Amino acid sequence: MAENERRKSQRTELKSNIVLKRLDQDGQQDEKVPIDVNDVSKTGVGFQCPVPLTIGAVYEGFLTIWTKEVIHAFFEIVRIEKKGDTFNYGAIFIGMPETETERITIYQTFQDAASEN
Repeated sequence: MAENERRKSQRTELKSNIVLKRLDQDGQQDEKVPIDVNDVSKTGVGFQCPVPLTIGAVYEGFLTIWTKEVIHAFFEIVRIEKKGDTFNYGAIFIGMPETETERITIYQTFQDAASEN
């Protein structure tokens, strides 16, 4: 594991999109923002987005995974890094059902097996 690694679970690259809806502000119109997922683990997600989001904010997301199924998730932004015109974010999943985290774990197992061959 890298020296600066803070994530508790294995990361897996996943090129997908997610639509976000901020949950912690009443009266604000929902804003759906497409993002590019860099990596996903059973505890969180790293992604890029051209729109500035707020650290500590809770968002609702719809993550399209490799099987084209959609995982409905809630997550909190815990890291922000600006690179040029894009923002890199780290977020932890909040209250994700175990069945959804297991789908991520199964995919990681298949990816690991494929990379060993």
